[in-house]
Amino acid sequence: MSNNQKNYIVPISIIAGLFFIFGFVTWINGSLIPFMKSICELTETQAYLVASASYISFVVMALPASYILKKIGYKKGMSIGLLLMCVGALVFIPAAASRTYTYFLSGIFIMGAGMTILQTASNPYITLIGPKESAAKRISIMGICNKVAGMLGSAIFGALLLSGITETKEKIELATESEKGALLDTMADSVVMPYVVMAVILFVLGVLILKAPLPEIEAEGLELENDTGTTKTSIFQFPHLWLGVIALFVYVGAEVIAGDTIINYGLSLGIPAEEASFFTSFTLGAMVGTYLLGVLLIPKVMSQGTALKISALLGVVLSLGILFTDGYTSVLFVAALGIANALVWPAIWPLALDGLGKFTKTASALLIMAIAGGAVIPPLYGLLVDGKKQALISEGLDKVQAGAQASTSQYWILIPCYFVIFYFAMWGHRVGLKKI
Repeated sequence: MSNNQKNYIVPISIIAGLFFIFGFVTWINGSLIPFMKSICELTETQAYLVASASYISFVVMALPASYILKKIGYKKGMSIGLLLMCVGALVFIPAAASRTYTYFLSGIFIMGAGMTILQTASNPYITLIGPKESAAKRISIMGICNKVAGMLGSAIFGALLLSGITETKEKIELATESEKGALLDTMADSVVMPYVVMAVILFVLGVLILKAPLPEIEAEGLELENDTGTTKTSIFQFPHLWLGVIALFVYVGAEVIAGDTIINYGLSLGIPAEEASFFTSFTLGAMVGTYLLGVLLIPKVMSQGTALKISALLGVVLSLGILFTDGYTSVLFVAALGIANALVWPAIWPLALDGLGKFTKTASALLIMAIAGGAVIPPLYGLLVDGKKQALISEGLDKVQAGAQASTSQYWILIPCYFVIFYFAMWGHRVGLKKI
């Protein structure tokens, strides 16, 4: 057992590095949304399509990614994923030069496609590399890497992209059309250098991963060990898996709302951009602290199923807190959703994959596709905010007050998401399984 643990150290470290990359690239969306909203003059609904462009790629690419990994193996697949992300980062150069919204979305989508390949490889690997009972603990460690990187990326890009955004908006309101264009062009240029640096790093990592000591045979062996000898012949014969996909879908939507809307939400409340730019880091910091608790408590003190139940109920309570408070207090409730969200992903994966045996790879691709919840639910939130805002303005409220009230009131969308997760934690993960 000790030798096996030593053999796992290097592969787990490599996967941890990939989770760091996921986190850095994913959570800069919180800064990109208000940035894109300003330079491309977008509505709330359009702005949250920034998140959609990233997360919809998981639907489009998950099954192809599974096919790629089967054909060329993990290391080459990971290399392709990193190089694809590099290409996506480079698309930001012509996008910024022309201030074309569709170019930006294309770059984000391509980066998301690369991340899909990496995620399709790394999530089942880290889930199956050790005992099932401690899978949530291992994924929690990966989550720490992911969210620390997210905090770092959010802080860096928040400082680079949102610094002076309030003053620029004020100047734009008073500027002529030509002056307005010049101001927006200057603002758009600030995104180029960060993405060039990111592209270079991703390219170098894409080359280096080919030499990484990540045994191709390991994943096949782990998959065979997990084979329960089931006589089932179709992935559709595992209802608990499909319920897990649904739970993961709504969870990712809730997580993205907590992390990607909080900066824009703070701005709508009149909080200065210099302060609001750090709000995503608050959400991710709450997640990191909870991941650490998960590492300490699971499975010694509580099971991953119990952690999932507590997380879902806490999500409902915190969502109600957002609705019934205002100002900084409401923002803190949004940030505190990180506590409710942290252990959901680590717990759903092993529960959903339980008993899948030879269907594990296909099931993993389906769970990765559930990340599309981040593409659907945040824009739906934005659409609800736009609709409520217009209704309040028509009732006589000024634009600023209407925006603040509309942004707060539409966080109700989180509550049904957490109830779905609670159902899966209580009953859904056992549906169709003989072994409880």
